[in-house]
Amino acid sequence: MRKTFVRTSNYERFSAGVAAVENRGAAEAGMMLVYGQPGYGKSEVLTNWAVDAEAVFLRANIDWTPRYFLVELAKALAVDPRGSSEQLFNRMLAVIATQQIPLVIDEAEATLKNHAAVLEKIRDFSDRTETMVVLVGMENIQTGIAKHPQISSRIAQVVEFTPASLEDVAMTCQQLSEVPIAPDLVAEIHRQSAGRMREVMNAIACVERVGLMNGLAEVDMAAVEGMSITHDWRARRPRVVSRKRAA
Repeated sequence: MRKTFVRTSNYERFSAGVAAVENRGAAEAGMMLVYGQPGYGKSEVLTNWAVDAEAVFLRANIDWTPRYFLVELAKALAVDPRGSSEQLFNRMLAVIATQQIPLVIDEAEATLKNHAAVLEKIRDFSDRTETMVVLVGMENIQTGIAKHPQISSRIAQVVEFTPASLEDVAMTCQQLSEVPIAPDLVAEIHRQSAGRMREVMNAIACVERVGLMNGLAEVDMAAVEGMSITHDWRARRPRVVSRKRAA
């Protein structure tokens, strides 16, 4: 598979949200919330954006305390993590403010425990440096954040990641697979994956392998008939390609 980042409709909505935050009216409202079910491509989109924006990307840990978070952030910023929490905070505040470094916090639900103590610390950085903070989580994160008005009032944009459309899947197949994938098989990948990009990627890898091994100019439904290209983790069984079922 080609190592290319595909700009799906979720990416386009996220990019529009970023632009809106960057052009916000209230300087202190510099936070953005991204949420959605697993497999819809949140982490991949945010990881790629973090690289392009030279942002710090951290995955929140359930064991995080404000001090633990500060130390992890210091490591990511290559800042001396020694000293008191106040000294550490001020040291990083100067770096973030001077360089205008955005922060991305994945699995942000973990920052809500203990009355959102960690998220309050993250908010402090956003308020005092006016830099963007992107919080990434599951569907229920909105409910959790809504319990803390001092934080929710700082969120300028909310972006939901939804299932990939057929057009998204077709574009992904075209850009990533080294062997062309026929429209009927693209539709089958979309159907089986239910728009979960994680499963789409796995299916493309499988289909591409069939095409390369057999020297095919294009892989269609007939070429993978009876084969498993995705896996139903809930039912704990592979999903088999069947032209009859697809019809």
